[in-house]
Amino acid sequence: MKLKTHEQIAGGLHGRDCVRIIMECTECLEVQHLAIGATRAEVLEPLRKVFRAGVQSISERENTVTLETAAWESIRARDGRRKATLRDLRHFVRRMMRQRDMACKPLRSMQTRDCRALLQRCFGNSAHSYRKGRAILHSIFDFGMRREWCDKNPVDRIENPYVSETEICPLSPKECSRLTRAAACTEHRDMQLSLHLLMYCGIRPAEVQRIDPFRDIDWKAREVHIRPSTSKTGGGRVLPLRRAGDLLRSHCPMVIPKSWERRWKNLRRAAGFHQWKADVLRHTFATYHVQFFHDYAALQVEMGHRDLSMLRSRYVNSLPGARQDAREFWRSTTATA
Repeated sequence: MKLKTHEQIAGGLHGRDCVRIIMECTECLEVQHLAIGATRAEVLEPLRKVFRAGVQSISERENTVTLETAAWESIRARDGRRKATLRDLRHFVRRMMRQRDMACKPLRSMQTRDCRALLQRCFGNSAHSYRKGRAILHSIFDFGMRREWCDKNPVDRIENPYVSETEICPLSPKECSRLTRAAACTEHRDMQLSLHLLMYCGIRPAEVQRIDPFRDIDWKAREVHIRPSTSKTGGGRVLPLRRAGDLLRSHCPMVIPKSWERRWKNLRRAAGFHQWKADVLRHTFATYHVQFFHDYAALQVEMGHRDLSMLRSRYVNSLPGARQDAREFWRSTTATA
């Protein structure tokens, strides 16, 4: 068997090429004060480290994928998530991948400045979208680190923009009555249960759509069970079904209709609400709950929040006449049942 010569192993490099490379490395070491006045043996060891580190760096640089590949792979890894969540993720990823100069970059080579520029281009006009885009981009790099496509997450150094919460005032008892009367009409009776869960239980619209009335509502105990598979945050909770007597006396259909978003929009219009602020019924429920029951801890559990900060900063309003409105809102012999 014919053995390879050093020249063949080195890809045809001549001795003078090797000497030149060694001299350049030695000069770099001297600049870093690592080889000044050192003996031959003392210079050889750091040189070996330089070459090994260089080979490792080249190897790692090749073991990567583009940002676009990493992004779609990270979404495929979340196939078990809800359809709405996946739809949202895909929407944000598509917006980022339209920036082809960034989408084609190797994941390992991307720096914080690249990620900041990408977020600014795609979501710079909306602080809310920027925050969400940042969270998704951060998760892509976390996924890449687990796959060993990169060694760090450059999004860590990008600050979240400050978002000032717009105050949302609760509906007045008269406005709530308009919704209730509209739901009592034959055309909208299939929305009575949904409205009750939104208004008197503070359940999120997305959660109401996923409730099974026969499995998740205990009419004897007057409780609503929000299962982890139903909850927005993935945590289950049990809520008191207040004013349940109103539903039973009205012979409310125990259904959550299909095409829920369309049915909910039609009910609001029938009640005279042509403009609607998202989450206004959760704000209404939270504000009147505090004014009537005076129990922040119970409200925190019912709202599905981890702590009280969100309630105090966003949901609970202290408005003139709020206590009187709360009494009118909860008036019923079953209000505190």
